[in-house]
Amino acid sequence: MSRRRVAIIGAGPSGLFTAQALLAKDPELAIDVFDRLPTPYGLLRYGVAPDHTAIKRVAETLARVFESRAVRFVGMVELGRDITRDWLRDSYDAVIYALGASRDAHLGVPGEQLAGSMSAREFVAWYGGHPDAVPIELRGVRTAMVIGVGNVAIDVARILARPVEDLSRTDIPDPVLDELDRWPVPEIWMVGRRGPRQTSFTPVELRELLTLDGVEVSIQGCAPEELSDDPELDRRTRAVVEALRAAAERKVDEPRVRLHLLFWHRVWRVEGAGQVEAVRLEATRTDLRGRLEGYEQWLDLPVELLLRAVGYRGQQLPGLPFDSVSGTIANRSGRVVDERGTVQPGEYVVGWIKRGAVGVIGTNKSDAVETVAALWDDLDSSAAATTEKDPVAELAAAGKPVADFATWLRIDAAEVARGEEQGRIRTKIATWTELAGLVADDAPRAAGSDAEQAGA
Repeated sequence: MSRRRVAIIGAGPSGLFTAQALLAKDPELAIDVFDRLPTPYGLLRYGVAPDHTAIKRVAETLARVFESRAVRFVGMVELGRDITRDWLRDSYDAVIYALGASRDAHLGVPGEQLAGSMSAREFVAWYGGHPDAVPIELRGVRTAMVIGVGNVAIDVARILARPVEDLSRTDIPDPVLDELDRWPVPEIWMVGRRGPRQTSFTPVELRELLTLDGVEVSIQGCAPEELSDDPELDRRTRAVVEALRAAAERKVDEPRVRLHLLFWHRVWRVEGAGQVEAVRLEATRTDLRGRLEGYEQWLDLPVELLLRAVGYRGQQLPGLPFDSVSGTIANRSGRVVDERGTVQPGEYVVGWIKRGAVGVIGTNKSDAVETVAALWDDLDSSAAATTEKDPVAELAAAGKPVADFATWLRIDAAEVARGEEQGRIRTKIATWTELAGLVADDAPRAAGSDAEQAGA
């Protein structure tokens, strides 16, 4: 009898939470989790800062989904390059797209594209060891400016400000650690268009940044009353204001780093002859309707590195309908819909590509439950499974190199071994060349057919 088959495109937290939710519905359901990388865990592996080891341990929980014989990891397979939407719909009873938000929001100001101006996503990919990351050179950077007042902005500022000896105990790639050690950045600015009470900082994350050893903090651009205690503020905002106030009062002898949090300013233009040299900022305020406006009061600062932490957008997937305004795949409770609002049978979305780049990692769990509930209602009322073929075996037969979970375990072991040689928990393998070499070494098992999976 044919088994029901579900494909999940994307092996990050949203995809793996979805696999968990599917298994809770039917432990015998055949689930293939595809990813273009040979490594699972997505944002947990490449987006969480290396010094946040507690959050990274969520991957250990998500890894348990692969203990089920019903679930296969299918790495090194990319939608649009190796497989198509039509192939997925022909091969599976349902397809769930969980590919996140891989494009950057922009400031839309002159000079934004100068060398030395980049998105926080690019900077995170570099220190997170993503194989697509472009190496970043910090030589000559005396002042870095981070645009944004959320947790991503905190992460990139903290990596620049944290003592290298602290980072040397993490899984940060060796070339990144060497660059941070060789060229420390002594001056860091964080800039927000509104005030401290309108930030999206998490208090724990903010306090971690503001209390780093050797970091002197100044708070600028806001009125003193904005940092005063106000019982009418919600709990999170009160904690943020308290952390900022405490940091401004803290004295640091001979600081390594000076961190300036500048509120009520926005970037007007980025200046430089081919390379970022300065940023012109305009002071902002809200009008009577609460709308943000600038009022032509300028601040010019010398800057050699500009990092935009102003949000992410989803990317249109090959052949799929896309809402260019929200940067998501148009959907209704997780069911993919076309431009006319017609539900596309057997196709679903989850995570940031479904709802936009909002929420924390845990938000994906409830989001996955909603999508799986819709899928299950549809699957339960649909006809019996339509195919007996094994789609992954088809890929292998066509000569496509596929990485399975055993391949990932080989990469994992290599990283741990490399780290042990240096007295670290692991050292991340961060180049396609090295990763592909480990995949090739494991090639005899990489196809992972249903029969092989059952016998594992």
